[in-house]
Amino acid sequence: MTRTLTVLAVAGASLLLAAPASPQTGTTLTIRHQLRGCHSWSVNGRAYKPSQSITLTKGATLTIVNNDVMPHKLFKLSGPALTLPATSNLNHPGATTKVKFAKAGVYTFKTRAGEDYMKGIKTIGEDNVLRLTVTVR
Repeated sequence: MTRTLTVLAVAGASLLLAAPASPQTGTTLTIRHQLRGCHSWSVNGRAYKPSQSITLTKGATLTIVNNDVMPHKLFKLSGPALTLPATSNLNHPGATTKVKFAKAGVYTFKTRAGEDYMKGIKTIGEDNVLRLTVTVR
């Protein structure tokens, strides 16, 4: 009986992990410092990577939190008209901004990193360029 339950639990978990992601109504993107590449970001606590892609529903809000050791300014590279809030200049530890997506379409963003808040921070290799693609349905 225990073996059957274990097999069923593993199979159910596999199905959940294999299911395509449904559009989210809101999400959090967190920037962090790391030794290799200097910084990366994560969607809702998933894997940290320099490039992220997410799907949101029209009207959803994206929250971006800067937990890096340097400021990051968010820039829209392409996509439908969108006004970034003044807080998109994530210029202090723990800075947060919220971006609301009122129109459907594909938006692309990147950040420009500033100077470290603290001296002596060491990293390996070139700094990552943080890129984001947001598909709004």
